[in-house]
Amino acid sequence: MCDYCMPLEPYDTSFHTERGIKHLSFHSFLRKLNAATNKPQTGASYIPPLEELDYKVDIPCPSASHAPFPAGICSKCQPSAITLQLQPYRMVDHVEFATPALIENMLVFWRKTGCQRFGYMLGRYERYDQVPLGIKAVVEAIHEPPQQGELDGIQIGLPWDDERRVEELASLSGLHVVGMIYTDLTPDDTSEEAKSAGKVMYKRHAQSFFLSSLETIFGAHQQANRPNSSRFSASGKFSSKFVTCTITGNQEGGIDVSAYQASDQAVAMVKADMIEASVDPGTVRLKDDDQQEGQLSTRARYIPDVFYRYKNKYGIDIKENAKPCFPVDYLLVSLTHGFPDAPSPLFCTPTPFAIENRAGLHDQSMELVTNKIRPVLQNFTNSLSSSQAFNSEKGKGREQDNDDDDHLSKLQIYFCDWHLLSFIDSIGIFDRSDIVHLINFALCRDSERLHSTAQALFQTNSWQTLIAIVQESGSNAGPTNGVNQSSAGESRGSDPHEGTISSIEHPNDFDHGGPDVSVGSDQLNCPHCTFSNPAGTVDCSVCGLPLS
Repeated sequence: MCDYCMPLEPYDTSFHTERGIKHLSFHSFLRKLNAATNKPQTGASYIPPLEELDYKVDIPCPSASHAPFPAGICSKCQPSAITLQLQPYRMVDHVEFATPALIENMLVFWRKTGCQRFGYMLGRYERYDQVPLGIKAVVEAIHEPPQQGELDGIQIGLPWDDERRVEELASLSGLHVVGMIYTDLTPDDTSEEAKSAGKVMYKRHAQSFFLSSLETIFGAHQQANRPNSSRFSASGKFSSKFVTCTITGNQEGGIDVSAYQASDQAVAMVKADMIEASVDPGTVRLKDDDQQEGQLSTRARYIPDVFYRYKNKYGIDIKENAKPCFPVDYLLVSLTHGFPDAPSPLFCTPTPFAIENRAGLHDQSMELVTNKIRPVLQNFTNSLSSSQAFNSEKGKGREQDNDDDDHLSKLQIYFCDWHLLSFIDSIGIFDRSDIVHLINFALCRDSERLHSTAQALFQTNSWQTLIAIVQESGSNAGPTNGVNQSSAGESRGSDPHEGTISSIEHPNDFDHGGPDVSVGSDQLNCPHCTFSNPAGTVDCSVCGLPLS
């Protein structure tokens, strides 16, 4: 093998230049670093090639020759001078949105309210073939935390109460928090043509900024809270795969998505409490290395010398002091983004549920769940009830089985909605052990496993509770709903329970053994969740609220 037929290394410079790849992928960078650090042929012991940046003063000092900082400091415990440079690698190379509807849902809120919107992207990491040893973040859902949208910004309270629950639910679905996304859109009113065309202002570009200093510092905080585990680092973690996406106007006045990450230097400076946002969104300000109020003899923080390099108009390399401010571009790493050619989203319901925390625009309620699920359950129940008659006739069993599978698939697709699953989990109807069966059923793509996952779900007490709530809400709604009406059953001359939701509890195709949820005259309906409780009950067995 010669130099011409030898395969190229994934970090080959000429290969990246020919294909316009701006950054090395993380694993290409790791392979390059490991090749220079460890040489197995020498027989030397293994040295972890990665090391996290740390710009904080070592406390206590390794030399133990003086009092801990801020009472004393020496060259062994103080951080070295920092030279800012563009990061040559990126932890994630590409952001792929599973469906354009994810972006459209964010735009719907802005179009209807004029306010900006923020959300956490839930997804997974996969191989990206367009870059050697590349990684892409596949976004399957966007969860919107409680927030206050403004015309020119967003107010978010962190940490928010449901953060842990949402992350656990996403983990049960095989997903993780891969990043955050928010809008920065302003209608273009500079001309009648732009206004009539619905164009937006082009605000983020090379002459202004791509990410503001405040956004970059916020992104660095988020990355610091979600480190990336790595066995090639002495500390067991290195950098972060958390990404930041913005939805903003492009040069043509349209709407586009941009993806970034804060560099490892930015995260280290945030951890050391060295930087803060400035009035100019395109610059970052170094904090003062001064005294705190009431502590005139001690310093609040130690800020080492910080420099950054650039080439002037004559092509000369200039090294300049970063105090008091420096361009925010030195702390950013750009990513690519896109959509799949053949979308196959994990959550594929054709009737999406209301999105969380959109009070007044998309209100989530149990009534909305029951109204939407009732006809789906009724069709599924009718199919199961009529299957006895069809299966008893020769030659029609296979046709009826196909109908049953169709109705079961429709029920499964209805639950295949992140916002619906999150709402059901938040109201506490499903136990943590039972919500796993609901998720497995909703996300099942294997037709051979669909029946087994449905059987496991239908046997849970939580499912019986949901059916009871849907049944009671239907009976309390009156005959206009067309569900659970005895007159309708009698007019057909059939079993009055045929076609009602209660018959789904014991379908012939699934062995349940769940409790009977028929409504008796000595029961009390909860005015809050409409669940039917036994006579004499003080608090509702489902929602826990008083019955009177």
